[in-house]
Amino acid sequence: MKLSANQAVEVLRAAGEPSRLRILALLAREELAVLELCRVLDQSQPRVSRHLKLLAEAGLVERFPDGAWVFYRLMSGGQGGELIAEVLARTDPHDPVLVRDAERLSAVWAERATDAGEYFARNAARWDEIRSLYVSDADVEAAILEAAGPGPFRRLVDLGSGTGRMLTLLAPHAEAAVGLDLSQQMLNIARNRVTEAGLPRCELRHGDIFSTRLPDESADLVVVHQVLHYLADPAAAVREAGRIVAQGGRLIIADFAPHRLEFLREQHQHRRLGFAEPEMARWLADAGLGKVRVTALPPARKEGLTVKIWTAERGRERQSRAA
Repeated sequence: MKLSANQAVEVLRAAGEPSRLRILALLAREELAVLELCRVLDQSQPRVSRHLKLLAEAGLVERFPDGAWVFYRLMSGGQGGELIAEVLARTDPHDPVLVRDAERLSAVWAERATDAGEYFARNAARWDEIRSLYVSDADVEAAILEAAGPGPFRRLVDLGSGTGRMLTLLAPHAEAAVGLDLSQQMLNIARNRVTEAGLPRCELRHGDIFSTRLPDESADLVVVHQVLHYLADPAAAVREAGRIVAQGGRLIIADFAPHRLEFLREQHQHRRLGFAEPEMARWLADAGLGKVRVTALPPARKEGLTVKIWTAERGRERQSRAA
């Protein structure tokens, strides 16, 4: 459905202010928290929040709280979103103000990467201990094995392999397996573990979950285990994971349900405090996956976290009938 003339005017009026156009350009790169936008724009929180309120009322951005933080992202789809995408596409990327904003955002990215790298390096050796503080690994792994099915799998890909636990769990059922991680310390531990487990067809690579460089539809089982809550753009990671799922293949995502344990953000580099089912369902659909199933594993103790396991599949193309 097209915009009416009045609706088009409202959309353009909302975007037609320098700071609000800058916000839209930043959110086109990734979802951002209010305080991050304040830092990049060098403006006060009340002022930035006012701009965001107007953009949200015009249907151009989506607001979603996450614990004590509030994030914003561009509204997906819709004629208003398409109109703004066209405006941004026609905006000079070399404009000095937009270039400065991009540089400041890069500084925020670099700071996040440094903090995360230091955290993972510090905690690599006792990573499984940290993870098991909140969830029964045995229950999670049993649910993942059930979601994966018996195999055999032609190719398994584990994105964000960490210490390699998903590889040692699932690679015995795969003809070949690849694990990607950005932390060299994690990869070193994972290499030792897959060697000890006698898995010679298991390859560990230094790789980026947002750009795996793996071929389209090349794996019949892809796993993303306790990774998304660390990421600035989890939706992009789901799209990339979905891209490499083969026809008839399966993607398994294990992560937390929404919670309010802020210390995980403050002390353990969690960026998102869990994921709601409608949000994940939308990301999986955008990745071209269907037949979504969800398993919830409640915590063993009151202050723990609920783990959810999402399983989605890529359907097989219908074979064309002979004429």
